[in-house]
Amino acid sequence: MIIALLIIIVLGGIAAVVGLAAATGLRVVRQYERGVVFRLGRVQEPTREAGLTRIVPIVDRMRKVNTQIVTMPVPAQDGITRDNVTVRVDAVVYFRVIDPVKATVEVQDYEFAVSQVAQTSLRSIIGKSDLDDLLSNREALNQGLALMIDSPAMGWGVEIDRVEIKDVALPESMKRSMSRQAEAERERRSRIITADGEFQASRKLASAADVMATSPAALQLRLLQTIVEVAAEKNSTVVLPFPVELLRFLENATKPIGDGRTATTPEAEAPTSTHPRRSVPTHPHHVKNRGIRRAAAGPMTPVDSASDAHERVPDSLRTLGGRS
Repeated sequence: MIIALLIIIVLGGIAAVVGLAAATGLRVVRQYERGVVFRLGRVQEPTREAGLTRIVPIVDRMRKVNTQIVTMPVPAQDGITRDNVTVRVDAVVYFRVIDPVKATVEVQDYEFAVSQVAQTSLRSIIGKSDLDDLLSNREALNQGLALMIDSPAMGWGVEIDRVEIKDVALPESMKRSMSRQAEAERERRSRIITADGEFQASRKLASAADVMATSPAALQLRLLQTIVEVAAEKNSTVVLPFPVELLRFLENATKPIGDGRTATTPEAEAPTSTHPRRSVPTHPHHVKNRGIRRAAAGPMTPVDSASDAHERVPDSLRTLGGRS
């Protein structure tokens, strides 16, 4: 009896140990994970798929690898563009593991490795690009950056899904310069549009002038239409056509002659002094003024005294005589 009891106890212990070992060797792999099993340090192929799997206790070790797409922000990197502009650029990298064995064996920490490659590649892209490309041609830069990161990542069993440049920070002085440049560009376009409109209007006006030159009645009709448009406003404006030929005649009539005076009638040249005659002593300046008057105005009629001659001298010549 005792022996049989001992045998039962031993068998029960063995069964308990086997059951415990079997329970210890069970593992659950989630749908988005893959299990890499190391048996005595060697990788076992294939990897364990999602579901309930079993490993040998004490002998096997299993490492689960996430195969979801990982969103990794790249810290902002300072750099100088190809056109010597200091910028600060940050980005984001989307990647996932496609080979769990390589991601576990080939690299110690694939996430840290991808992060470092992304930072160095971003600095390299900044140095190879112009500022305009960073601001307006980001799609091509994103593709180039993805290729630069994907090249070493393929050996680690990691696939780069996409890379996006999030923000480009510029210095305040550069922002002001760019705003002035944009304002000048808009001003240039507005002036070109205005000049083009004036050019087209001048061509139309020239065509209308040719038509009116061949048909004088057209000019009269246009004048009447203008008067009707002005009268429709209910204002006190009166439009009177004035011939251009009359303006030219008046301009020619008032042109200055050779000595700087305007053309006038002989009666206007006669002296109109109303001062009474008075006798003044003859002075050398008076004699010189009379000589200048004769030289400028021609023969003079005899005068009774030097005062009359002095009063007939123009102001300009009188000043000249006084200075001499």
